[in-house]
Amino acid sequence: MDDKNSTPAKTRFDVFVVENWKDAEGGDQANWIRVGVAFPHKDRKGFNIEVNALPVSGKFVIREHEPKSKA
Repeated sequence: MDDKNSTPAKTRFDVFVVENWKDAEGGDQANWIRVGVAFPHKDRKGFNIEVNALPVSGKFVIREHEPKSKA
């Protein structure tokens, strides 16, 4: 697509459930659990979301997919 603000149809998003917790020192920690994927519609007005689990909190976090580096 030519518009730099548009989302390509093949862009993939990862769907996460984030569990917040405190470590032994009282510091804030977060456990990100990938539970699915999302793909934008061609008209960029919505998403198809496929998940394998539902969060107890009812909250999902959807982030653009970032492939893991091959280190």
